[in-house]
Amino acid sequence: MASHHQDQPDRCVVKMAERLDRYLAKQWPNLSRSRFQKLIEAGQVQHNGVVCTNKKLMLAVGDHLEVTIPAAQPINLKPQAIALDVLYEDRDVIVVNKPAGMVVHPSAGHEDGTLVNALLAHCQTLPGMEMPAINGVKRPGVVHRLDRDTTGAIMFAKTDLANQHLQAQLRHKTAHREYLGIVFGSPRHSDGIIDKPVGRNPNDRKRQAIVPEEKGGRRAITHWYIEERMGNFTLMRFELKTGRTHQIRIHCTDMGHPMVGDRTYGSSRTKIGVNLPGQALHAWKLRFMHPRTGEIISTEAPPPEHFITLLNVLRRRSH
Repeated sequence: MASHHQDQPDRCVVKMAERLDRYLAKQWPNLSRSRFQKLIEAGQVQHNGVVCTNKKLMLAVGDHLEVTIPAAQPINLKPQAIALDVLYEDRDVIVVNKPAGMVVHPSAGHEDGTLVNALLAHCQTLPGMEMPAINGVKRPGVVHRLDRDTTGAIMFAKTDLANQHLQAQLRHKTAHREYLGIVFGSPRHSDGIIDKPVGRNPNDRKRQAIVPEEKGGRRAITHWYIEERMGNFTLMRFELKTGRTHQIRIHCTDMGHPMVGDRTYGSSRTKIGVNLPGQALHAWKLRFMHPRTGEIISTEAPPPEHFITLLNVLRRRSH
């Protein structure tokens, strides 16, 4: 097999019947199964010469696999003095109220100015709150993410133990996340559950979509509740049971009520007269068990000024 440090495809012939993602993880034990699931979703795996996005595909002996593992791009994580709105902090975990327009973690095209850069600088200035090493590197553990233009509460781990513990809480659905969003239209019912799988859009790799699980979609569950009806707009509250990329935005668009200000999945058919930096979606409440003490930590992020302005404008119009 070729080295996985290059953007060159690795090839192998299947020697035992097994599920695709499990087989790949056994062939390349230095990479996790979840990493291979992401590669499959991204179209980086070919099965008998055809791109396969179904991680559950059952392989047969003699099948040919071709896997392209992108070379890791080293990113220099440098502390940057960027103001943070800290909702909770101790030596294990920090929760901040993320502003719109800020990327969570450095990546290609966003090498600095991110929340992680800001956290590195912030933790250097507080005695006893310094950032220990996560996997041997001084950086905060990214437990979950928020879209660039989504605002609100997001937590980071400061230690390996906290990182593992908090991620397990999200995986087992014991951490609780609530969002507020303003959508077009007025849903018929006062609450509901959307249980539709989300995956990469097969026609546009930069977008997500409702995708059947047999075609690579992952189960996504959103509970929604009406908080306030304002004419042809509605303030809704969402509780996430899963955390798929763009889940709430895709589910709202699918139910016929796209998020106001959503340039990717929304609608430009209605002019609202308020300057929004992006979708009117805010991570409002975050509750989790402290990874070391077991104490229940509850945080609440006040919505940003543009969100409140939009609410006030829509309320005036509806009266």
